[in-house]
Amino acid sequence: MRAAPRPAVLAAQAAAAVAVLLLLLVIVRLPWAGDLGMHAATVQRLRHDLVDPGNPLVDADTPSPYYSPWMLVLGCVARVSRLSVFVVLRLGALAGLGLLVTGVWRYVRTLDGHRAAPALAVLSLLFLWGTALFNWSGFHGLNSLALTVSYPSVFALGLAFHLWAWLGRAARRGAGWGTWLGLGALWAVILLCHQFSGVVASLGAAATVLAARPGRGTWLRLGGGVAVALGVLLLWPYYDFFALFGAGDGLEAVHRPLYEDLLGRYWLVLLGVVALGMRWRRDRWDPLVLFFLLGVVVVAAGGLSGHYAWGRALPAALIPAQLAAALEAVTAGRRAVRAGWACVLGAALAAGAWTQAGTLGYVVPRGELPEAVAEKYRQPWAGYHWMTPWVRYGDVVMARAGRPARQIPAYGAYTVAPGYPDFFLPDEGRRAEAVRRYFAEGTPDGERGEILRAYGVRWVVAGAWLGEGARGAGLREVARGPGGQVLYAVVR
Repeated sequence: MRAAPRPAVLAAQAAAAVAVLLLLLVIVRLPWAGDLGMHAATVQRLRHDLVDPGNPLVDADTPSPYYSPWMLVLGCVARVSRLSVFVVLRLGALAGLGLLVTGVWRYVRTLDGHRAAPALAVLSLLFLWGTALFNWSGFHGLNSLALTVSYPSVFALGLAFHLWAWLGRAARRGAGWGTWLGLGALWAVILLCHQFSGVVASLGAAATVLAARPGRGTWLRLGGGVAVALGVLLLWPYYDFFALFGAGDGLEAVHRPLYEDLLGRYWLVLLGVVALGMRWRRDRWDPLVLFFLLGVVVVAAGGLSGHYAWGRALPAALIPAQLAAALEAVTAGRRAVRAGWACVLGAALAAGAWTQAGTLGYVVPRGELPEAVAEKYRQPWAGYHWMTPWVRYGDVVMARAGRPARQIPAYGAYTVAPGYPDFFLPDEGRRAEAVRRYFAEGTPDGERGEILRAYGVRWVVAGAWLGEGARGAGLREVARGPGGQVLYAVVR
């Protein structure tokens, strides 16, 4: 093992520690964005009924893939402790971030023993992206993690790194049956917790096993682990995992943006692609190279076939390239070559960090940030706590699709239509059309009233524009919130 100058190792470790500390401070703020409300709603339902929680977003008795093993744990914590769901989500975020950081450390140590390797890997995973900011659940850039750190996707990705580390050692050393059966159970838990991260975990696991080129006995034990995983997936009581294979058509439109502006979002990762080429020259069975190729095949197939949900496998191409870029700084040839690579990597990481500098706004008040950094900061969503003095748990709220439908269930209420495509909700289309008709200009008050009665709506959240027809539609203004929103009570 080559020893790098101690100051360089300490600098890498200090920079990684600062980045992780920033994420820990973000957890205290827990900024509102994306699917946070839907995960909070899931914890709400489990807190009230662990056995039959029903749909987490609408008032319907249907299964839901949101009811994962991790959400069940958090639901139990909320039920026993009586803590706010947002406090519980913060605790979940701490656990997820801890799993991710320790998982990266363990996995990287199986690839290289250099002291700086884990820290460089963390920095590359956070900052080696592109110069067009991009956030999405399951994507691990710093800004994306700041907004999704409490999501099951972060917990599942952390477990995936631990799976790859454990699997690599088991495949190379010929572990016994107990290890392989445990690996199978872990793989199933990842798939149940976040299906898209489960795909990434599966591709990485396949690459790890192929790179180890195990013998016949190991393949038999691997088969036993797969059988255990299938058994866990079949027996999970909260939803039918295998039914999700038929959910693709409803998710394509949502995921089409994943294939937009690929160069702007990921061009810094090209440095990692070069590093993968260098690793391939040294070892045709390099696990990172195989991992990358599998990820590229899945993502490319999705783009070519119109199955845009397959774009959620992009981390399977990004992670190995980012790790390869980091590792090349400590393994590439002569000292001069390593030093040159480290300089290029440092410049790329600096560019990526500057792109995501707005993340500081989740910790430091915007007014105290330098102007150039403040311009990169994006204001998180405002919550709906302002309506909780009136809206009770289980009440149905008529709200527009998008942010309102994604946030309101976090406080215990239901919306008429879910804020995200729901494969298990048979009348999803009818519900979405009812919401569209209710808020459409020109819809008669009588029809609006029928819609409210059909879904047992007690409250309506809308803009002040609805006020002119409120009396005719049987509504009474109760409260006003940010952004010109108004809470109306349905007068029965």
